[in-house]
Amino acid sequence: MGIGKQAKILTNKQQELLLTYLEKSRYPLRNKVMLLFSFKAGLRAKEIAAVTWSMVCNADGKIGTEINLTNNASKGNYSGRIIPLNKQLKNLLERLLLQKQEKLGFCLENHIIDSERGRKTSPQSIVNWFSKLYKTVGIDGCSSHSGRRTFITNAAKNICLVGGIIFFK
Repeated sequence: MGIGKQAKILTNKQQELLLTYLEKSRYPLRNKVMLLFSFKAGLRAKEIAAVTWSMVCNADGKIGTEINLTNNASKGNYSGRIIPLNKQLKNLLERLLLQKQEKLGFCLENHIIDSERGRKTSPQSIVNWFSKLYKTVGIDGCSSHSGRRTFITNAAKNICLVGGIIFFK
């Protein structure tokens, strides 16, 4: 994607194609969670890399109903926010949590998206992962920001459908 071009917004059909492709990937559950963090929660690559289990779990250690994104996990200053958890994303997170809890050394401060060696994944690795995914599946004009743009576009449409209005400051 060239300088000054916006990341492409994906259709529901393209999102389903990506999820189907990820079924056959090396880490299908983790990879689908990464994709849905982008499309269903609107997270940036930096935020996907930074989100921990404590940000999605309630006091009982179970997946809650929202992502409590802290300022240091996002762009900083006052950009932390609370994001309602999409049902599909919540289901995948519950399955991934069970998988991770079986491993030695699990704690709620661990990052959700980790590397093959169990380390925190860098934001650049997430950007590269999305780029490779889109190229492999044959969807042009997309970047790691495509999911965020798709999420925002769909949210704006849904707000309008129920009579809501979007205000910009």
